[in-house]
Amino acid sequence: MKYLTNEWYELSQRTGLHFGMKVHSGAYELDEALFQRLYERKEKAHVNLERQMYDTDPRYMLKHNGEVLTRADAFFSGEEVTEEDQIVYSMPPEERAHIEKLIVAYDARPPFDEKKCREEYKEMMEWNYKQQAERLPQEIYDRIADIRVFALGYCTRGIMRQLKKQSKRNEEQMQLVLKEYREVNVTQDIPLEVRRRLHFHDCTVTELVTGDELVIRFDTRGGFTNINKLTLVAPKIIKQEGDIVGRYWLYEELYRIDDGYELHILFEGTGMPELIVRCKDFLVEIE
Repeated sequence: MKYLTNEWYELSQRTGLHFGMKVHSGAYELDEALFQRLYERKEKAHVNLERQMYDTDPRYMLKHNGEVLTRADAFFSGEEVTEEDQIVYSMPPEERAHIEKLIVAYDARPPFDEKKCREEYKEMMEWNYKQQAERLPQEIYDRIADIRVFALGYCTRGIMRQLKKQSKRNEEQMQLVLKEYREVNVTQDIPLEVRRRLHFHDCTVTELVTGDELVIRFDTRGGFTNINKLTLVAPKIIKQEGDIVGRYWLYEELYRIDDGYELHILFEGTGMPELIVRCKDFLVEIE
């Protein structure tokens, strides 16, 4: 990736450092009693939500069959949505079979295990304490009296100001890179309909087959398309980091080269693996 890199993606995840945070008068100092009260409040809300999800009948998912879906970029563009921007979702047989298995499991489920839920919440929060230390700029982290209280969503007014300022700075840097990439796109002799073939954001790679053609198959249930096969003609792999099967397709960059295209793909997960392939052409289809 030249622009939408791992570093750019990580920056994009830090544009809302203040989201979900509340100013609390007690966050100025280390106070164990305050932490316990806030923890118990958040834990209770978590348990109630988990119980609600546990008791949600999966039969509701069958209603998605036949729904009209709009591509994310068209929806957020502010322009009029056309029929070309929409698809009618037709539930694949394997997805219906999966839902039916969920229904069987739901009907036979044991009582909700509140004790286990509380233990899992404790483990999640302990991980969150460490994650916040890695996520925040050092100058902000050093001013936090109790990272546990911060991880629960509470901070001082001064910290809130710093979070908003840093989020704005990160947003500006992220948008600057995005602007540079868009400007490069304009110079590429690639029709919009060709670029639109590559709408696999949040689709999961289920298979990668290499040979005279490079074929990638997807589970599209998490994405915004029902196209589940990408074929790269006469491929030459320039870069491949790790195993991408089971990973989510995040972002792509497409460039015109003398004898075809150069496709860069960034995937989610540890190390944020990247795949760069040159090809004469690429085809998409629904299997």
